Amino acid sequence: MTRPVLILIAALAFAVPLSLLAGRVWIDPLGPQVPNAMSILMELRAPRAALALVLGAGLGAAGAAMQGYLRNPLADPGLFGIAPGAALGAVLSFWTGYAAQPFALPLFALLGASGAMALLGLIAGSGGSVTLFTLAGMMIASLAGALMSLAISLSPTPFAMSEIVTWLMGALTDRSWQDVWVSAPLTLAGIGALMLAGRSLDALTLGEAAARSLGVSPRRLQGLMIIGVGLTVGAGVAVAGIIGFVGLMVPHLMRPFTDRRPSSLIVPSALAGALLLLVADCLCRVLPLQSELRLGIALSLVGAPFFLVLLLRLRRSLA
Repeated sequence: MTRPVLILIAALAFAVPLSLLAGRVWIDPLGPQVPNAMSILMELRAPRAALALVLGAGLGAAGAAMQGYLRNPLADPGLFGIAPGAALGAVLSFWTGYAAQPFALPLFALLGASGAMALLGLIAGSGGSVTLFTLAGMMIASLAGALMSLAISLSPTPFAMSEIVTWLMGALTDRSWQDVWVSAPLTLAGIGALMLAGRSLDALTLGEAAARSLGVSPRRLQGLMIIGVGLTVGAGVAVAGIIGFVGLMVPHLMRPFTDRRPSSLIVPSALAGALLLLVADCLCRVLPLQSELRLGIALSLVGAPFFLVLLLRLRRSLA
């Protein structure tokens, strides 16, 4: 293993126990016994920490792979339209009232992600063109966003509208082991697909024509990207709502510590994404606010200035 990977693993080994102890009620393992401490740890904080690790890893890996595929350091997994598709599915579960049923919300979200993946592959066609693929993803994202706005405006009850808006903000609050069991296998499978695409992504950095001459199948690579990004992003949206900017920030932070090849960036980005989401969730829990800050909002408050800095750097480099 490379040095950055070892450092990230060590940081996670330190952060995970801390995340179990941190919260509105701090648990001191050497101090007085907190009432129901074991229940708090095992039923509330442990699944929340596990979910942060799983979703952060998926978003980080998806961001690294997508930036390599599009050869654009400003790319984000949300551009593929899969996250909005999953969110649309979840919104429909609230709109129809099925969200109250067990597993209905993640099932609707996964169906929405699957529909977006299928539509993306259908529109992009068999040629494997990166440009057409990107434009198709942007169209799907715009369509899903418009349909979500329509669903919100036509909400049957004020309660449904409130639930939809709150869920779309993204959070790990009140999540259980059930959510972990839903998202973990899908996310791991998605990361596996992205790692299979690693060598093809390396070849793609030389250009589409050069990649074809090296034996890269554009259609196979496109399929791996749809599956990988679809599973990682779709699984995250299915259980936690929309959490943005992780896939944008993490690859940028890790790229200087690698050889800058997409294949060597996927694993460090997955570990860094897990660490970022875990730490961000801990901070959301301990901030002295009237109610807990939503994780999606917190990351957007950090990610938007980060994105602005990247844009300013890009403008200076092109000047």
